[in-house]
Amino acid sequence: MLPALIAATIPSPSQGVWHLGPFPLRGYALCIILGIVVAIWIGEKRWQARGGTFGEVQDVAIWAVPFGLVGARLYHVATDWEKYFGSGGEPVKALYVWEGGLGIWGGVALGALGAWIGARRRGIKVLPLLDALAPGVLVAQSIGRWGNWFNQELYGRPTDLPWGLEIQQKHWQCLVDGVQTSGANCGVALGGPYPDGVVFHPTFLYECLWNLAAFALIIWLERRFRLGHGRVMAVYVMAYTLGRGWIEYLRVDNVQLENVYGLRFNVWTSIVLFIAAAAYFVWATRNRPGREEQVYVDGRGPAAEDEPAADVTGDASTDEND
Repeated sequence: MLPALIAATIPSPSQGVWHLGPFPLRGYALCIILGIVVAIWIGEKRWQARGGTFGEVQDVAIWAVPFGLVGARLYHVATDWEKYFGSGGEPVKALYVWEGGLGIWGGVALGALGAWIGARRRGIKVLPLLDALAPGVLVAQSIGRWGNWFNQELYGRPTDLPWGLEIQQKHWQCLVDGVQTSGANCGVALGGPYPDGVVFHPTFLYECLWNLAAFALIIWLERRFRLGHGRVMAVYVMAYTLGRGWIEYLRVDNVQLENVYGLRFNVWTSIVLFIAAAAYFVWATRNRPGREEQVYVDGRGPAAEDEPAADVTGDASTDEND
């Protein structure tokens, strides 16, 4: 039985970086970039279906993507600052994004700010834009999680399930007597080092599959109930936080806020955001049912741009009564 289980485990890649001459090609970065491209493509399709114009999501992405990446890194560093600025930390590594460490909620918060800036410049209403973008973000997160697989990070506790994830010993992380430990000295909660052949919960895969299922659910709910006025975005937040809560509970990676009133900080974040999103969904359903018919601010958008300029010369030929 044991050989059969071992044969069914998920291997980790032997390397996460390839070199094209002097240029490193990192699996983590490729997953993030691919996720962004797919999210923009899905967003463009959905935006057109809502009445928008092709190319506008790309214009907004010029603002949203860099804001989102900066926000994601800031959230990670802020919630795990001792790793970089504490005793023995290396502050310069706060800039090493390729080593992993992007906090989704910082990315969503500043990414939404960037989207708001881009939307205002284009005369686009923000809520229908966020509703159009949200499902694609879930797919982007699903793809991005494979970057954790390349880096052999953010995995879960040891497991005997047949889909356990193989992790090289140098990437092991665990708690020994309440102290975060790594590498060959790593132990399990019950004491003793990890045994040979140990495998771990593939939390990156759990989140990938959860996000894809949430994407399908959102598309169905949107079509079934004609969601609008930010309710698609609210369902995105609820669906993601619901999954992130239980997946976070499985993880053994080293985080500074490991125990905040008995739970990880990210679990508390998920709880608070779920409640906030659910409250907004209920409020919007009662006060703003249905979906926006117009996705542009009054007097803006392609239709307004196509209108002839008003005649200020008083030429009688422009008189509507002529």
